[in-house]
Amino acid sequence: MDTQTVIIAGAGPGGLAAALALQQRGIKVEIYEAVTKLKPLGVGINLLPHSVAILHKLGLKEALERYAVKTSELRYTNKFGQLIWAEPRGLAAGYDYPQYSIHRGMLQMTLFEAVRKKLGTNCVYTGHKLEDWQAYSDHVKVQFRKADGSLHEVSGSCLIAADGIHSVARQKLYPNEGEPLYSGRVLWRSISQVKPFLDARSMIMAGHQDQKFVAYPISQVSQGLVSLNWIAELRVPNYKAPASEKSQHWNREVSKSRFAAEFEPWQFDWLNIPEVIEQAELIYEYPLVDRNPLDRWTYERITLLGDAAHPMYPIGSNGASQAILDADKVAECLAEQGNIQDALLAYEAARRLPTSCIVLSNRQNGPEQVMQMAEERAPKGFTSIHEVISRQELEEMSARYKQTAGFALSQVNKA
Repeated sequence: MDTQTVIIAGAGPGGLAAALALQQRGIKVEIYEAVTKLKPLGVGINLLPHSVAILHKLGLKEALERYAVKTSELRYTNKFGQLIWAEPRGLAAGYDYPQYSIHRGMLQMTLFEAVRKKLGTNCVYTGHKLEDWQAYSDHVKVQFRKADGSLHEVSGSCLIAADGIHSVARQKLYPNEGEPLYSGRVLWRSISQVKPFLDARSMIMAGHQDQKFVAYPISQVSQGLVSLNWIAELRVPNYKAPASEKSQHWNREVSKSRFAAEFEPWQFDWLNIPEVIEQAELIYEYPLVDRNPLDRWTYERITLLGDAAHPMYPIGSNGASQAILDADKVAECLAEQGNIQDALLAYEAARRLPTSCIVLSNRQNGPEQVMQMAEERAPKGFTSIHEVISRQELEEMSARYKQTAGFALSQVNKA
């Protein structure tokens, strides 16, 4: 490719990972972010082994292992805490790379510090919101609206729009798309300081598609406690956000009274969910949404990445992982292709269909289908899960989703 600078809009995990991947390949990068100051916001996320392989390649292994938990297993249970399916994860499953559970804000700040160290302290421009662009035969001009209201214009070889589910770039490319699509379900997310459960590195999902609880630790045990990331989910067909609460860019803070009573009976002998909810200091609420897959991401010298390209339900631990895979692939294509448009189209060809399949699979609950099957076939519980769902069915659903999401053992270790 030519020697002009690649412009990235958005300094989330996807945009920052793309900057590191491009820099590693000798390509100049500038990053523009709408918020005026990056802060370690959010709650926990999971990083699957195929994305961890990329982060390790970018030199982040030591930093990640300082902050993240190496997830050892994933367990699905019904609403009574009875085991439906369990499988080892990451290194415990034979992968060459771990599965990490980590605070999203800590991941973002780790990437941000790595970008500043490798690309220079002045390569990330905060308080710059993407507004528009014009593509020419040999460059692109991009306009950003600064926090003070003034307009800032830059030129580069191409624009990578990694500006999230409310992407300005996507809205300009698809002005009639409308708001994200509501699933009929609402998530409440938080972090509680609690005693560890199981082996202190387990991830659990309990319930079914209309009522679910997810929990996993994002810290090591300290003074007998762990930081437990959790998600409570309920079907709310006629959802309305509380007008009295302060809206945030991706969630809003609410009281546990909006959902906690529904989980009061969920007191398992290995995890007391009402106690976990009670220990939370701040609880955030947002509707479960995604967007329909696009038939095109790339237009001349601009392309989409991460949630701007393929926002998906947080099922199967795929959101951040797929953005990191995007980042690596777009950098690879720009490094290997001499023509910018050809490079961006090659990136899209490699990533658009796989991520579209994940979006659609997640709408059908992905690997969490086993929980719904157990609910439908044995709503009052069971003595043995294999009287309800055969082992073969369970294994096939797990294997099929791993293949769809690109992290089957053979796919990751071979790569």
